[in-house]
Amino acid sequence: MIKYTLKCDNGHAFESWFQSAAAFDKLAGAGHIGCVQCGSSAVSKAIMAPRVRPARSAASADTQGQPKESGTSVALNAPQSEAEAVLAKMRQHVEENSDYVGANFTKEARDMHLGDAPERSIYGSANAEEAKALIEDGVPVVPLPFMPKAKAN
Repeated sequence: MIKYTLKCDNGHAFESWFQSAAAFDKLAGAGHIGCVQCGSSAVSKAIMAPRVRPARSAASADTQGQPKESGTSVALNAPQSEAEAVLAKMRQHVEENSDYVGANFTKEARDMHLGDAPERSIYGSANAEEAKALIEDGVPVVPLPFMPKAKAN
């Protein structure tokens, strides 16, 4: 696959992907490429900078197992702000010091409140109605500002 920067005869610039350079030439010659803004089929390649990947050995030497943060590319799992860093630390604390009970959260919390189960720190999931019922019954619950890793993609 190859991505070209294109322009139409009206000066509109846009990008598009093609299977190969020959595929672009064939489609352009047949008039099957149209400007995304005005629909003109008089489209040609615009000047563009090539996109070159670094050699594998250079890339692995730079990272050494750590996400590389240069320019605008940042690892997706790295906190982007102080608030995200605090949430990540909170999540880590909850996961290290609590038992994940998943969808059984409502039953487990109610059983602990009634004395039918030993008290411990738990976290899991409950829908809005279940959470409201727990609160109305005096069960101490707090919503977490993150999804458990078991439910996250």
